[in-house]
Amino acid sequence: MRVVRGRTDSVVVVGAGLAGLSAALHLRGAGHEVTVVERLAHPGGLAGRLDVAGHSIDTGPTVLTMPELLDEALGAVGERLADRVELLPLHPAYRACFADGSALDVHTGAEAMEAAVREFAGDREAAGYRDLRAWLTRLHEVQRDRFIGANFDSPLDLLGRDLASLAALGGFGTLDRAVGRFLRDPRLRRVFTFQALYAGVSPGNALAAYAVIAYMDTVAGVWFPRGGMRAVPRALADAAADAGVRFRYGTEVTRLEFAGDRARAVVTPDERLPCDAVVLAAGPAQTARLLGARARRRPVPTRWSPSAVVVHLSGPRERDVAHHTISFGDAWEGTFDEIVDRGELMSDPSLLLTTPSATDAALAPADRHLHYVLAPCPNLDAGPFDWDRFGDEYADRVVAELVDRKLLADDVTRLSLTTPDDWARSGQAAGTPFSAAHTFAQTGPFRAGNLPSRRGNVVLAGSGTTPGVGIPPVLISGRLAAERLRA
Repeated sequence: MRVVRGRTDSVVVVGAGLAGLSAALHLRGAGHEVTVVERLAHPGGLAGRLDVAGHSIDTGPTVLTMPELLDEALGAVGERLADRVELLPLHPAYRACFADGSALDVHTGAEAMEAAVREFAGDREAAGYRDLRAWLTRLHEVQRDRFIGANFDSPLDLLGRDLASLAALGGFGTLDRAVGRFLRDPRLRRVFTFQALYAGVSPGNALAAYAVIAYMDTVAGVWFPRGGMRAVPRALADAAADAGVRFRYGTEVTRLEFAGDRARAVVTPDERLPCDAVVLAAGPAQTARLLGARARRRPVPTRWSPSAVVVHLSGPRERDVAHHTISFGDAWEGTFDEIVDRGELMSDPSLLLTTPSATDAALAPADRHLHYVLAPCPNLDAGPFDWDRFGDEYADRVVAELVDRKLLADDVTRLSLTTPDDWARSGQAAGTPFSAAHTFAQTGPFRAGNLPSRRGNVVLAGSGTTPGVGIPPVLISGRLAAERLRA
């Protein structure tokens, strides 16, 4: 593995999102002097927060899996996750609701889920679920250390026994077809393939290897931190500060000062921060701006993931709701074609409804629920809508759809709205918070590498680089960036 040459004693991390915080903890644990510069007034980055009318809103990711990666980052400075955050396991992990009126609670326990599948779709599908679970577990074991948790210097780094094992498991086929080997019921197949949208591709085009995301959601378990998702970056930042990491909040990085190929300082409007190395964990758009001509150029343009419209709502408390509900429309393959290929809105949308107050009542007033609705939509490159004009109308349509499906009360009140235009204003390329899509040409060693120059001292972290999108991958990306800065 290539590492940055020369001194790396003093490191500036740009961005206090989960990737930047992970990098800071791993670097500090290895003995580096670390300063984190963050343009917002608090840690979290895309895992943002907003307080409205007594509701504690998480504006970013709502699904937390693989908490052991948080423990790993905290462990770098001698801390434990259990001492910083109370994690509440979600049972069920999801509730899946279908257009025919049927519903399935998705459990992460093997026996509970097998029983639920048997009652939902019969003995044959229950047996198929058992085999699918074993395949997902094996797929994760093969990928965990070699493909997800490793730095790549060349595609040749893939060669070896693990690559052969992944191929033997069918990892280079398509996700939809791979899951279809185990499950015939189209509703069940959706439960184990919708995660492809997290990777920015449709189940029919996604590599079967990305079933590992379904492993995280449906086998390893889903959790929720008491106090909301904001508790996670807060805990990481507090632990880092206690270990000696310095933070500059509310501070924009204007440029990097270079001497030849090496950055020698990070410059803000108020100060110059000399350093031996830099970790850029601020997202692809900000990274490209700061690197300028030094950014590595891809032979073909980056293909960005679909975006999302996110609506936060306040609703009456008396309704019985699950923490996470996936509401599937009747259409399926065509909806992916609409948002990914044609740049159109979903004509029959599948939506994610999260109600965190169902698990932590303190997140909303005593008589109210806090709801989060995510509607996948085209990014600004694929579908350049004028969201500032159209966003309110579309948000009302999405909410009305969930009311019609009897998943929301008809007297909900909107608290906030985020559209692709808002994501773009926050610095997200193509107006998507999901970064570069995980196409074959943007996966593993073919994804934008975290060491843009062999002779430089700038390292990248975050969803735009390896291993990719989602809370577990970005936490890993912070560790991988720190490994590039070994003394």
